[in-house]
Amino acid sequence: MKKLNNISQIKPLLEASVKPRVVITTHHKPDADALGSSLGLWHYLNKLGITSTIVTPTDYGDFLKWMPGELEVVNFEEFEQKGTDLVAEADLIFCLDFNALKRINNLGLLVAKSDAKKVLIDHHLEPEGFEDYRLWTTKASSTSELIFWLMELMGHMDHLDEDISSCLYAGIMTDTASFKHPSTTPTTHRVAAMLLERGAKSNRIFEAVYDNYSESRTRFIGYCLSQKLQILKEYNTALIVVNAEELKQFQIITGDSEGLVNYGLSISGMQLSVLIIDRTVARKMSFRSRDQFPANEFARKHFNGGGHFNAAGGESSDPLEMVEWKFKEALKDYKNLLQLKP
Repeated sequence: MKKLNNISQIKPLLEASVKPRVVITTHHKPDADALGSSLGLWHYLNKLGITSTIVTPTDYGDFLKWMPGELEVVNFEEFEQKGTDLVAEADLIFCLDFNALKRINNLGLLVAKSDAKKVLIDHHLEPEGFEDYRLWTTKASSTSELIFWLMELMGHMDHLDEDISSCLYAGIMTDTASFKHPSTTPTTHRVAAMLLERGAKSNRIFEAVYDNYSESRTRFIGYCLSQKLQILKEYNTALIVVNAEELKQFQIITGDSEGLVNYGLSISGMQLSVLIIDRTVARKMSFRSRDQFPANEFARKHFNGGGHFNAAGGESSDPLEMVEWKFKEALKDYKNLLQLKP
């Protein structure tokens, strides 16, 4: 049976005299929307007198560490026992920006076993259905936009301050690629305007996210574009394949490959851009597409992945060369969808 949004039912839990113990978690290698929505919710709950802790499955990029409250985040990989205890003691667990417990790695096993009520707030396709309460729609630009909607639904817009607004604006800005993705709606712009009115500084947030990378990362991007970029003209596809040795050569750390896949779509005529990176434990893939090419379907069918229609990810345990070959073979079945519209 299809679950319906029932998020309004958590209001009594949030406003109870005895406050719940809350854990907030989000997906593996959090991006700006994952961390921004988590911190926005964390600040909001603080305003309600609710003590909560954000537990991320892994670390995240340094370009996100400007966000207010970031120092309070618990990295489960680094503090496994602390994270385990927090989940075990929680009454309420908010699951943000992911649709399946496998997206939070080993933390997912703990969440699944927990007696706490689970709240899903997400905008990805086909949620798994592990939650007790949900605020879910693919019509939202981002999970950060959904946290704004949550505050509206709860009647708590008076709590929207500069810290919450800054975190949520960062998430919306990045998940819409600076408001250029089709997911950007009039409502998205209205939400962004309200966040600016409540104190978010768009120029500072943009600079903190996009103009805050290391020299090695900048050289790595240049190397990938000059030496690793393949243009598969028959399929209007741009492909970059990076091996483990190249990651080591440029001292690449978490977050340094963020946005690299988007460069391919900036080339005239490209309908699909793909990044394949050898992360040693697995080969990770990012897909970005235009128009009618179903990036999520392609990722799910061929590379154990999924995501949004035009933005998805996948992975493989095969050797890097085999993954590249399989990708190019799989493209043959999608040639018609990759042709330019007249």
